[in-house]
Amino acid sequence: MMKNNSRRRFIKYGLVTTAMVAVGLEGVTSLLASNQNSHSSLISDDTEFDQQPLPYKYDALEDIIDAMTMEIHYTKHAAAYSKNLKEAVLAEKVDINSTVETLLKNISKYSTKMRNNGGGHYNHEMFWKCMRPKVEGNKPTGKLFTEIESQFNSFENFKKQFADAGKNRFGSGWVWLCKDVTGKLQIGSTANQDNPLMDINSIEIKGQPLLCLDVWEHAYYLKYQNKRADYIEKWWSLVNWEYVEKRFGV
Repeated sequence: MMKNNSRRRFIKYGLVTTAMVAVGLEGVTSLLASNQNSHSSLISDDTEFDQQPLPYKYDALEDIIDAMTMEIHYTKHAAAYSKNLKEAVLAEKVDINSTVETLLKNISKYSTKMRNNGGGHYNHEMFWKCMRPKVEGNKPTGKLFTEIESQFNSFENFKKQFADAGKNRFGSGWVWLCKDVTGKLQIGSTANQDNPLMDINSIEIKGQPLLCLDVWEHAYYLKYQNKRADYIEKWWSLVNWEYVEKRFGV
């Protein structure tokens, strides 16, 4: 018998596929994006193939990330990755009862289109959840804070290493805090839309992603222009440490 979550995903994906035929992929993307006012903040271990509504409004991260940047980033850039991923999933006959995480862990078996858009979709879906409206003096608590201080000597030293990984990423990419198979915390960056889940040998950081930061220029250019370091420094007040802590505990 099909498990409840697999059955739910199967039914949902079947409806999306039907909608693709009826209104085209662009129409499906528009329908998904139209729900951006939702304030859902559920923590989920699995990433679905559909773009999910933002957990806040476009202007909720002001004045760190402006509303126009958020709207363009979500409705244009991120929506395109979801659209293209679903095209690749259909073309390459990916198991629709699976998850994006499972796909990424076996991404070497698939096309470049699948790699770029599967990574782009997963990275953005996680990125939105890693943020919330700004909090002054923002920092984690509990076991995660203890582990960060233990492994990086101090929270400030952790922030510096993470920021340096972002500032030193040549071109476009992402910065990650991960937990490896031994439970050790790791900081690193990946190019383009790659991430630590992928079974690609050239990716230097591997493990379970806990926190991610988008350092593509479209994530910050309207407000910060070429000043990536300023964007990273301001971004710390937006980190949703509660979400990161829950990922750490999984």
